[in-house]
Amino acid sequence: MTEQCYLAPMSGDTDTQARELAQRWSLPLAGPGQPDGLRLWVGDGAVQLGDSRAGSPGPIRVDFLEPAFLRRLTTAGPTREGLVRAVGARRGARPDVLDATAGLGQDAAILAAAGCRVTLVERSPVVAALLEDGLQRAGRDPRTAEIRGRMQLVAADSATYLRGLPAHQRPDIVYLDPMYAARRGGGRSGKSMQHLQALLGHGETTATLLDAALSAARQRVVVKRQRRAAALAEPDPDFSVPGASTRFDVYLVPGAGSR
Repeated sequence: MTEQCYLAPMSGDTDTQARELAQRWSLPLAGPGQPDGLRLWVGDGAVQLGDSRAGSPGPIRVDFLEPAFLRRLTTAGPTREGLVRAVGARRGARPDVLDATAGLGQDAAILAAAGCRVTLVERSPVVAALLEDGLQRAGRDPRTAEIRGRMQLVAADSATYLRGLPAHQRPDIVYLDPMYAARRGGGRSGKSMQHLQALLGHGETTATLLDAALSAARQRVVVKRQRRAAALAEPDPDFSVPGASTRFDVYLVPGAGSR
């Protein structure tokens, strides 16, 4: 079950910005007497998702400039990132990638740092607003401006968007991270990911999304899985790129070549 999220300024100085954002993403503004709950806060230099209830975890934001992640971006490449190897990026080959489960955008940023052009598709207007804000801040910083220039955000349901792509807009690679839905309540960012669990509930039907991805990709579909988990759905992947705790299953499009 999902929970309604209300947009709210953190101070009077950001009231106009909050109203503009609410109109842009068709989000309700928190009014006087609104019960505590999920909030998309505008202020403190960013757009943040949090919870106004006492004792709730701190807010989250899309931040490509966080020092540890920024260091990772500077070394992103096939030798260090299994995801980069899985999409087939290498010297002289930088495929266009559609990330159909964009989430908070970290995997997309890694691919963009490796030289790929990445379309980030996100169905939630709240998460899309977080992504847009993070991309804007990344574009203003000289350390990440070039990476941001390779990333394009699309607010849409991924399966519908993939099925509606005309032939000349089909991506080389479609990337899926169904674990994003499974770990919304914890995992990589700790208890603060509870906000996404409350906001989004269960993810899209993964088998349906895989089918749409296989129909749209020109070269391959890459699916992120826990290292010992079963394949996402039939058909079985053509091969996998292993990692310490995860792996990337690769489904080759017939006639598109091999590894």
